[in-house]
Amino acid sequence: MSETTRTNPRSIVIDPITRLEGHGKIEIFLDEKGDVEHAYFQVPELRGFEQFTVGRPAEDMPQITSRICGVCPMAHHMASTKALDDLYKVDPPPAAKKLREMIYAAFTVEDHALHFYFLGGPDFVVGPTAPKAERNILGVLGKVGLETGGRVIAMRRELRTLMQQFCGKIIHPVFGLPGGVAKGMTKELQESFAAAAGRAVEFGQFTLQVFDDIVLKNKGYVDLILSDAFTQKTHYMGLVDARNKVNFYDGSIRVVNADGKEFANFKVQSYLDHIAEHVAPWSYIKFPYLKKIGWKGFVDGVDSGVYSVAPLARLNVADGMATPLANEAYQKLMSTLGGRPVHHTLANHWARVIELLYAAERLKELANDPEILSPTFRTLPTATPTVGVGVVEAPRGTLIHHYETDEKGLITKANLIVATQGNSARMAIGIDKAARGLIHGGKVDDGLLNQVEMAFRAYDPCHGCGTHALPGQAPVVVTIRDRTGRVIQEIRR
Repeated sequence: MSETTRTNPRSIVIDPITRLEGHGKIEIFLDEKGDVEHAYFQVPELRGFEQFTVGRPAEDMPQITSRICGVCPMAHHMASTKALDDLYKVDPPPAAKKLREMIYAAFTVEDHALHFYFLGGPDFVVGPTAPKAERNILGVLGKVGLETGGRVIAMRRELRTLMQQFCGKIIHPVFGLPGGVAKGMTKELQESFAAAAGRAVEFGQFTLQVFDDIVLKNKGYVDLILSDAFTQKTHYMGLVDARNKVNFYDGSIRVVNADGKEFANFKVQSYLDHIAEHVAPWSYIKFPYLKKIGWKGFVDGVDSGVYSVAPLARLNVADGMATPLANEAYQKLMSTLGGRPVHHTLANHWARVIELLYAAERLKELANDPEILSPTFRTLPTATPTVGVGVVEAPRGTLIHHYETDEKGLITKANLIVATQGNSARMAIGIDKAARGLIHGGKVDDGLLNQVEMAFRAYDPCHGCGTHALPGQAPVVVTIRDRTGRVIQEIRR
């Protein structure tokens, strides 16, 4: 039995869950036969970034919000910078937009590589029921070889070094400003980015081949991906360009329903017309849903207001990828898994590798664009700030920053719809369904419980980003159970 698992005849607790950013636990309740009555995905941590930004100058937000997460600070930095563009009603020059997108593409390559090889990949590369001590990067290296491990580390290090040279810092970048970027690109650094981009494309193709060899050629893995336990039919959301192709940096937000038909297509400034948030008493994370459908509970299906973001959602809302190699891989995924939309949660891993290749191709295009050397890389803002909203596609899905200020530019209100929140309801549904499909007669082992965890791990969630404080006292619930798991007292604040 896993050291992180506690059981009694009526419940199973996985605490803490593993290989994610942030904290969480899964509590599974069993009936008298030992089958699952319900499984809850709880997020016990609480963070208050939206609250303690109030009163701060708006121009500080790209630095403040990048502190939310040390894994994807670039996503928050970029969404925040774009919110400031909107807040000050300033349009960055073309070179600035291309430099931002180029840096963001480099970030996406290295972040997706992190998840595939270090966090989610062990479930497939090593195996979902492999011994717990082997389900990590060391186990992956044992399967794919030290040479591959060295290649992964070298690729991430090269890209992160280049981002640090241009952005000042890698964990907490300081290059985004309202109306542009802090400095221009030099010819020497451009050449370094272009050379790295070429290697990144090769790395993306290599990683896609690794996935094909280890996962797609293993019938057991493919059957797991296609199994009912890991399939939920929901709406999907993601950014698309004018041709309905995937775009990480800019575009309109497109939503398709469980049948793949377009449900909505809107600019981020109107997101409150389309997205609302449900609060549950047993978790600090909120559960966004589609406002025009309403909250119908933790259920999937065509009538549910639940939506998903993340790599698979982005591929589901798009008509393809905007670069040739990634688009070829996109077509293979869709034809293999039955066409768009694909509802199989574990296919997120495949979609993530395809996106890694797209980001590398886009990085190569931008790094070789002569316009990024333009000396005009910022338009100074002059408007009085009031409201600004920005959006990017974080590695984990659609990320929205919304700021309101007084006439001096001091924050009076901040709202963040973080990617992990966008997936929170679908993750809750998925964990409950996986537990019901896998646990029978009260018989569990470490490998089986890891498969339950795989229902959230496919989304690469970051609960450090996803949990926000509400005004007033934090709700506290203390549940006291007897040794059989029966609740004998519950104390609430």
